[in-house]
Amino acid sequence: MAKISGVEIRPGNNIEYDGGLWRAVKIQHTQPGKGGAYMQVELKNLIDGRKNNVRFRSAETVERIRLDTKDFQYLYAEGDMLVFMDTETYEQISLPADLVGDAAAFLQDGMMVMLEMYEERPISVQLPEQVEATVVEADAVVKGQTASASYKPAILDNGVRVMVPPHIVTGTRIIVDVYEREYVKRAD
Repeated sequence: MAKISGVEIRPGNNIEYDGGLWRAVKIQHTQPGKGGAYMQVELKNLIDGRKNNVRFRSAETVERIRLDTKDFQYLYAEGDMLVFMDTETYEQISLPADLVGDAAAFLQDGMMVMLEMYEERPISVQLPEQVEATVVEADAVVKGQTASASYKPAILDNGVRVMVPPHIVTGTRIIVDVYEREYVKRAD
């Protein structure tokens, strides 16, 4: 573990602060007219998900932690638990669905995911940025709408609702951004 100054924190850094594990989500460097500069950091707790805004001065140091990552394969859901398999040892582990968050709707059987581990304990699950899904319901295009910004609602095979361009119809395979829940492009 390495100690870093409070003003060296960047988005995505994992730090140990106030007895917990936190990920820096947003940062804002502020230099007031009076007094020293500081870094306003929005932190998200890696264990329970709560958020906290903290002001770090340059003299303060925090412990930057490195998380180990390991590839796992998603197998199936069992109640509110998700079952994953280590691709090297074939060992199976069950994790609570809230560890994945809203992205859990995009999990597909056999999907490769990356688990972030801290001291051999899984603390987050990273899905691929984009997945392929089938449109099961798409509204008809309203005649007279301009083509430039006229996206329409569609429901995917996993129950997620996204906005798609007018040319997308029911049965079309599309690529969706998992974390933004946005249409990316039509699948080949």
